[in-house]
Amino acid sequence: MLIFATGLVALLCGALFYAARFPVAVETASPPESSVLAEASAPRVLDTVTYPEFTLPDISGRQRSFSEWQGRNRLVNFWATWCAPCRREIPLLKTFQAEHSGNGFEVIGIAVDFPEAVAEYAESAEFNYPVLVGEQDAMAVAESSGIEFIGMPFTMFVASDGEYLSAYIGELHQEHLDAVVDVMTRLDRAEIDKDMARSELNAL
Repeated sequence: MLIFATGLVALLCGALFYAARFPVAVETASPPESSVLAEASAPRVLDTVTYPEFTLPDISGRQRSFSEWQGRNRLVNFWATWCAPCRREIPLLKTFQAEHSGNGFEVIGIAVDFPEAVAEYAESAEFNYPVLVGEQDAMAVAESSGIEFIGMPFTMFVASDGEYLSAYIGELHQEHLDAVVDVMTRLDRAEIDKDMARSELNAL
C-alpha cells in the first residue's frame, strides 16, 4: 500500500507539473466607458449673462473690483508663475494692451498663485496691465464663469456692457487676438449681435 500511495502521489504531481506549463486563457472584461478620461469640455454660457462681480487684490495689495473696467471689452487671463504656456503668452498680451487699450480693450491678469511668487515674477515681467492675485479666491472667480474644466492658461472674453461671451482654454496666439479684436469691435458697432459674437469666439 505504501508503494502504491507513493506512486499515486508522484503521478499526480507530474500531471500538475505538465498542466501548469500550458497557458490558461483568461477573459478580461473591457473597462467601462465611464472609466475613460473625458476630454476638457467647452466653455458653456453663463446662466446669467452679466459676468459676476468680484474683488481681488492686485500685486501691491490694493483691492480691485471687476466693475472698475466696465465699459471696456475685457480679456480676463488666468495664469500662474509655474505655468510655461502662461509665461509665453504674457509678452503677447502686453503688446495687445499697448496697441488696443486706446480702442476700448483691457487685459486683466488673474494669477492663481501665491502673492509672493507673483510679486517676484512681476519685477521682471513689467506688466502694463492690471494683475490680480488669488489662490482659492481666484479659482472661485474662474468657476463662476461656468467653465466645466480648468486648465491654464485660459482667457475669458467679456463685452463692454459686462456680458460674458466666451472663453479660450490654452495658450493664445496672435491670430486668436486678431480675431477677438475683430469680433468685439464689430459687436460694439452693432454689426453683429451677441449670439453671432459668441459663435465666432467659440470657433477660435
